[in-house]
Amino acid sequence: MADFAEDKMTEPDKDLVSFVISHTDRWREWRDNNYQRKWDRYERLYYGVWSDEDKVRKTERSKIVTPAIRQAVDNKVAELIEGITGNGKLFDIKDDNMDQTGPQDVYLMKKQLTEDLKRDKFEKEIHKVIKMGEVFGTAGAEILVKTKVQMSPTTQPMPGQGMAAVGVMENERVSVQIKAIHPRNLLVDPNAEDINDALGVAIEEYTSLHKVVKGIEDGIYRKVTIEPFYDDNDLEPTTQDSVFTDDKVRVMRYYGLVPREYLKNLEGKDKEIVDLFPEDSAADEVSDLVEAVIVIANGSLLLKAEETPYMMKDRPVLAHRPETVPGLFWGVGTVEKGYNMQMAIDAQMRSHLDSLALTTAPMMGIDATRLPRGAKFEVIPGKSILTNGNPAEILQPFKFGVTDPSNYETAKGFEAMLLQATGTLDSAELTRAAAGSQGAGGLGMSLAMSAIVKKNKQALTNFHEDFLMPMITKVAHRYMQFDPNRYPSQDFVFIPVTSVGMIAREYEQQQFIGLLQTLGPESPVVPLVLQGIVESSSLGNKEELVAALQQMNQPNPEQQQMQQQQMQQQMELMNAQIQQLMGQAAESNADAQEAQARAQKIMVEAQMIPQQMQVDLMKAITQNLKEEDKDAFERRVEIAKLLLKEREMTSNEKIVQNQMQTT
Repeated sequence: MADFAEDKMTEPDKDLVSFVISHTDRWREWRDNNYQRKWDRYERLYYGVWSDEDKVRKTERSKIVTPAIRQAVDNKVAELIEGITGNGKLFDIKDDNMDQTGPQDVYLMKKQLTEDLKRDKFEKEIHKVIKMGEVFGTAGAEILVKTKVQMSPTTQPMPGQGMAAVGVMENERVSVQIKAIHPRNLLVDPNAEDINDALGVAIEEYTSLHKVVKGIEDGIYRKVTIEPFYDDNDLEPTTQDSVFTDDKVRVMRYYGLVPREYLKNLEGKDKEIVDLFPEDSAADEVSDLVEAVIVIANGSLLLKAEETPYMMKDRPVLAHRPETVPGLFWGVGTVEKGYNMQMAIDAQMRSHLDSLALTTAPMMGIDATRLPRGAKFEVIPGKSILTNGNPAEILQPFKFGVTDPSNYETAKGFEAMLLQATGTLDSAELTRAAAGSQGAGGLGMSLAMSAIVKKNKQALTNFHEDFLMPMITKVAHRYMQFDPNRYPSQDFVFIPVTSVGMIAREYEQQQFIGLLQTLGPESPVVPLVLQGIVESSSLGNKEELVAALQQMNQPNPEQQQMQQQQMQQQMELMNAQIQQLMGQAAESNADAQEAQARAQKIMVEAQMIPQQMQVDLMKAITQNLKEEDKDAFERRVEIAKLLLKEREMTSNEKIVQNQMQTT
């Protein structure tokens, strides 16, 4: 280990360390009294570790721990992870309507941040946070800013030699990582419901000695003499039978408020603070506070103390709670919801196994006085048993009753209650729900699916708003501050990319497929439905498929031009046909008018026939008649009148017949 000159603890150092340690000790004591034993039980149940504390009856002999609660947790975690990362996007950025630069800055920011998050394994830590939250009810995450040396193989030409040198190129880059924090390592002011409202938040854990020494050598920590220190295993996982204690240092990182005078005294500045409260009072201790970062090793050594260096003055710690309790910081997870039913399942199964031990193992009643001296009685296949007398009189097998088969069915009923309490559903229950809904038109299946989808959506919304989006915002601010060349400082609004879990996704796929069956292949809605199916799937090349579908939906310019020409030709043909029909109609109208004129002429001529007959008759009467023959003239007139009347009647009948025929 490097030899550092020890800096003696000054009074300002002691005051600052005492302020932080006194508060965190009280926070730890309250947390351990209320949650430590619960968390140990929850962890054992999830990992299937048996403990004597988990006995329901003193006479229990079986040590089985059923995986019901683990199945519920894994289902819940899988649904949340699928909803968060199932579509391949963690976040989106809302563009400002007043933005004058266009969407280019938003696109670059989104692409750059997504690449860096994947490079620093952001999703992996998110998975840890979600799982710890479902097991313990609360999980934390810390943002760490580091400078990493990125090494990459490269080839450079050698001038003047026609050869190339193969080597490694080193590039420094700013890395903003997140680290999942176990609730056992997290200390928060019990008076607060959120980290931002608390006096402070502390993370305590055991760290390898070489990491602390490296921080001292790099100037991150103060030069102090550091030694390995291990005094408490409460910070370690309970699933380990033995804990490795060598070369460990207990480090506490405190992010919160401290009196301003402590930091000024550390910097060697005079105290310029006016005391508003009496000295040595509780109010004076927490007056004029400033946000700071304090690192303490082994409970007494001050490694780092400075006012918060972050430009947003925020704390680099966030907490995830699947379900919050009003008035409390610590939340409720899936294991706590199903704890009672898990204990009932274990008790029932252990009782069943203990009964099997009595009913299946061979037991014998023996007359001990008739066994050979020193004989050790064992029931082994093929072994000869020596007796002093008739074995039928000395040995007698017997059983303690019969194991009740209903014990296993009772345990299955408890398991269904556990799934109901935790709001999850396993594959077996889903199959039973589907089978039971066949006679009801699928109503039971739809109700079961809708309940699960709604609960998962609520949990997903809670995680997005309380943890994921604030975490991504803080990470982006760190990059803007410490890597301004790649991340320009702008006020971006990060929004979640809403998605659904695997169960809801499969259900939507079935609905889309059912919709396709009702549509014809030529329906214009089919490409849109196909695009929706691909977008909601988890295919690796779904982006390429969506792009291909969109290209199929967009018409080809050449085809579009040909269609326009065809439509124009059809319009011209229709106009020509219309003009032809109009000409034919005009000709038919002229013919109709000519026919009507001929009919009218015929009618007029018919009406003139009687007058013409009268004229002809008068000519006939007066022809060849002398003046002195008046009597003959009068007789001719009377005869002509009679003939004229008869012809008139005949002519009228013909006119009526002609009119009737024309009508």
